[in-house]
Formats: sequence, structure tokens, C-alpha cells
Amino acid sequence: MDWLKRMNEALAYMEDNLAGNISIEKAAQLACSSQYHFQRMFSYIIGVPLSEYLRRRRLTIAAFDLQNGDKVIDVAIRYGYESPTSFNRAFQAVHGVSPSTAQKPDTALKAYPRVNFQITIQGVTEMDYRIVKKEAFRIVGVRDPLIADVEESFKRVPVFWQEVMQRGTIPQILELANAEPMGLLGICTCEGENEDNYYFIAVSTDKPVPENMFEYIVPENTWAVFPGAGDALSVQKLQKRIFSEWLPTSGYEWANAPDVEVYLDNDPVNMKYEVWLPIIKK
Repeated sequence: MDWLKRMNEALAYMEDNLAGNISIEKAAQLACSSQYHFQRMFSYIIGVPLSEYLRRRRLTIAAFDLQNGDKVIDVAIRYGYESPTSFNRAFQAVHGVSPSTAQKPDTALKAYPRVNFQITIQGVTEMDYRIVKKEAFRIVGVRDPLIADVEESFKRVPVFWQEVMQRGTIPQILELANAEPMGLLGICTCEGENEDNYYFIAVSTDKPVPENMFEYIVPENTWAVFPGAGDALSVQKLQKRIFSEWLPTSGYEWANAPDVEVYLDNDPVNMKYEVWLPIIKK
């Protein structure tokens, strides 16, 4: 349960600092995670990006303050808005009314409650997995830099896949495959907070690196491997189940290592794939 405890400590820190500056780096440290993994995990489990969750929470509390008689300009500054105009725009986007209207009695407003990470009974649907200890392996393929804004990187990855497929590069990459794990790999190399993080579309191979491609050594690690089938949306659903159902009670923690998706065929509608989650024993 340590994983749940740390995630809730990170949430408590952010909640305590809604009226002030929130360091995502500090929140990630409380969760014993990198910023990238923390924000990615949050988005998978909660269903909204971390920045959007914080925006909704701040504007929920802002509405309470306005109804308690605080001035619009004071509330705007308190929750990080540089001007009443930007605060008004954000407030209306969430509540459907202006901040001044929110001060009036009988005004209908919206509240977004604080989330809490906990184990819930989801049913009796089994999850197949296996634990794999694998030595370091070399991949070769194309890559795209993961920018500092993690949530923009989330949006960029599917666009990158489309670009690579449109260029007809996938067959060239697959011709290089000659080592395990076999299949087309999607790998995020986010091992820390540095500028050398990339998303690779690649294969495991010992062949030379073609022009306009790159190599990367995936470090030795232990992985929990989860098979799945379906479209791209089903991959996200499986990842959410891994984080919310399997990981909290598994006796493992998410390791600070690349995470891997292995695509075993080319069927875009009912593809077969594996999600490789890097883990360490608690």
C-alpha cells in the first residue's frame, strides 16, 4: 500500500498549495517518481491531465471564496491569474457564469471534489501477466524528443506514430528486428528529468543503424508484462488497470526505467500487444 500512500501524499501537498505555487517536481518526489511518470500515471488513473485537475480544483475553491464575499481581483491573484480578464475567462469556462455573478445568491456553480487514490473492487475480471527479468537490450528506430511539457508530449506521441506510418518507415524498421522482444516497440526513455528523453518507434536488433535512425540501450530491468488485444484505446484501458488495480497490491513499485509497448501484429482494429511495466520489489 506504500504506492497509494505516496500518491495521496503528493495529492495532499498539491491540495495544500492550491492558493500558491505548486511544484510538480516536488509532488513527483513525494510519489517517488519522475515528473513524466507521475503526470502520466495521474492522467491514466484519473482520466484528466494533472494541469486540468489542478485548474478545476482551484476554480472550485475560488467559487467558494467569491461566495464568502472575497473580491474578484483578490481571488484572481490568489489562484495564479495575472489579470481579472484571464480569471474571468477561466472561471466562465468551468462554471458557465462570471465571477461577479458567482457572488450573487442562488447562482448555480460547479464543484470538482478532491480526488483520493484508493483500492476499489472492480469485479472479477482477471489480469494476465508474467514477470520477466531481462538483460539490457539494444533498439534501433526513429525517435521524437519528449518536450518539457509532459502533457504536450502525451498529445505528440500519437501524432508521431501517424507521421512515421505516413512516411512508410515502419516496414524499414521491422526489417531490422532479430532479437527479443520481437515486435514493433514504442518506448519512452524517460528515466529522469533531463533533456535527452525521447519516444522511440523501434525494434530490438543487433544490426547496424541505418541513416536517419537512432539506437538506444534499454537498461537491464525486471518487467511486469501484460498481454492485450484491441485498438489503441484498449492499450490505454489496460495501462489504467495496471496502475489502479495491479500495481497497488502487487508487492512491486514502478521502477525509474523506460516503459515499453510491444506491438505483435499490424492489425489496427484488433491488434495484439504487450505492455511492459518496469518494476522493482518494495
